[in-house]
Amino acid sequence: MTAAKPPTMRRPVPPEMLERGKCPFDPPAVLAEKAPVSRIELVNGAHAWVITGYEQARVVLADTRFSSDNVRNRSAMDLRPDEVGKARCPVDVAQREDGRFLFMDPPEHTRLRRLLTGQFTVRRMQLLEERIREISIEHLDAMRAAGNEGDVVPAFALPLPSLVICELLGVDYADRAEFQEHTGIALNLTKSDEERAKASESIYAFMRKLVAHKREHPADDLVSGLIHGDSDPALTEQELVDIATVLLGAGHETTANMLALGTFALLEHPDQLELVREDPSVLDNGVDELLRYLSIIHIGPNRVATEDLEVGGVTIPAGDTVLISVPQANRAAEHWPEPERLDLKRPRTPHLAFGHGVHQCLGQQLARAELRVGLAELVGRLPELRLAIPAEEVPLRTDMLVYGVHSLPVAWSASATGTGAASA
Repeated sequence: MTAAKPPTMRRPVPPEMLERGKCPFDPPAVLAEKAPVSRIELVNGAHAWVITGYEQARVVLADTRFSSDNVRNRSAMDLRPDEVGKARCPVDVAQREDGRFLFMDPPEHTRLRRLLTGQFTVRRMQLLEERIREISIEHLDAMRAAGNEGDVVPAFALPLPSLVICELLGVDYADRAEFQEHTGIALNLTKSDEERAKASESIYAFMRKLVAHKREHPADDLVSGLIHGDSDPALTEQELVDIATVLLGAGHETTANMLALGTFALLEHPDQLELVREDPSVLDNGVDELLRYLSIIHIGPNRVATEDLEVGGVTIPAGDTVLISVPQANRAAEHWPEPERLDLKRPRTPHLAFGHGVHQCLGQQLARAELRVGLAELVGRLPELRLAIPAEEVPLRTDMLVYGVHSLPVAWSASATGTGAASA
């Protein structure tokens, strides 16, 4: 396949750290050439450290002295060129009043995380898994009814997690197009700062209306649970809006791209596709192999050292920014034999696709269920599934914060009968 070069980025990551090579599933080649802990120059003129080693990444993510608090500790990624080189001190903030828990440190993060964990109950996850199967079947049947060709992204990969997260949060699914449009702009690295800011404002306005509605009309959903739960002190409107915004974006954007990119990867690995076709239960552990192999965050998460800290024998000075390369860390040869090979039967071992430490993904079990059920039904119900265009023509999301494909045209046999995972 030909190399996919990203356009000019609006974030200061060196372009070569975002370029995909001949294989669209591999990390950028330049990352494989770097030491596990390397100092790099950003496009804005600032410097940062990139972590490509698996063990070194776990050390950083597990140590809260590497701060996630982007209010008190400003990242070099957020600096304008005219700000580079000027002294930056931690901002003195007595108490965070927002709810952006992904960008908080303990104890503020701990309080919000505990409240959210209480909403991700076993019962709720079990009910959602049944809905995942129902939604998958409904959309795949619609694809088959329309013929024997379709685009996996709009017909299946986007609506499945969108419907699920809407039900989890209590969002009217009829409103999904609105938040998908605004989220797409906010995450598009080629859009101007003004365009992205306007999209973010629209997302927040959408969420403020949702919170106000759930305050007056509670239901059996996560937002209602947070509003009418027994948290002490009660969550403020700003905290509720921020929490819902983070969950809505994270709950559909990442899983949608994993579904589409995972399908692409299976189609390009016929032996692995056949394993799923013969025995869908291979995905019970196989989804974690796909998550490892296809890590979809280009670069990040980011942290800021709050004191001089040593990682892998390298001292990272206080105030310096650290970028975790999850795609490269998940290909560590010392942790996985033949890490460049997709093997759905590989024994399940810890990876970093869901992060590590106190910020490890809250919805990881839901994401696994969406991938396991969604991919099994897709392969089972679209017989003789194959790409409808050459693989090198599949448009890659090198222009977005979350990697994947913009579209995935596929074809299947209209004469054969697809029975789905339950009957396979």
